[in-house]
Amino acid sequence: MKKTILLITAMTMAIGCKETKKETGNEVPMATTENTAETATENEWEILFSGDSFDGWHEYRKEGVSEHWKLEDGAMVFHPPKERPEGTSYNLVTDTEYTNFVLSLEWRIAEGGNSGVMYGVRELPELGQPYETGPEIQVLDNAGHPDGKNGTSHQAGALYDMVSPSKDVTKPIGEWNSMEITIDRNANEGKVVLNGEKVVEFPVNDPEWSAMVANSKFAEWEYFAKYDKGKIALQDHGDGVAFRNIKIKEL
Repeated sequence: MKKTILLITAMTMAIGCKETKKETGNEVPMATTENTAETATENEWEILFSGDSFDGWHEYRKEGVSEHWKLEDGAMVFHPPKERPEGTSYNLVTDTEYTNFVLSLEWRIAEGGNSGVMYGVRELPELGQPYETGPEIQVLDNAGHPDGKNGTSHQAGALYDMVSPSKDVTKPIGEWNSMEITIDRNANEGKVVLNGEKVVEFPVNDPEWSAMVANSKFAEWEYFAKYDKGKIALQDHGDGVAFRNIKIKEL
């Protein structure tokens, strides 16, 4: 009899343990210190602008950054001068050159404004603007700037004058737009993701690349897109614009 009672007790305890484990199966797992793939990937990003200094940037073919660029609420904000000498511009460029990369940033454009993000930029003494060497991903108020009505290849997110965005996914004026630009010459891939949607894809190697340039306004530009390695530029197009959360991952 005692053996029977002990056996029943043991079985009851075992069942109780199993039920307890089943009830706690939805608990959040304990934190782990393992270096997961996601964490490793995140660690590969290089911060290009942290929000509190212009370290790593300077104005095109100049030293330092002028008073027209200001640090405001974690963003670099361009305030165009009311008057400027002819031919003067205040484009920002990185100190470092890049070849294959993913560039991530946020931008906000003034009403009726125009700007851009360029890559493959070289600071040559005979040239006055970064767009003379660097292809541009357009930053624009599509509704308020004339370029928005001058063909879709001039709208926000476009590979300027060459590849149009598949659709307009820009946020209203005053709101931040997120943008990710990929240039991967190993995979012959260029793409633009705007506000979480892939809107532009293009080849970056010849012969496809040269064919696109030949059908654009840049066909006769001697230095345009001739350099695989170059600097990132943020354009002064004469309008107010702001950038923040800028980081890059080399491929």
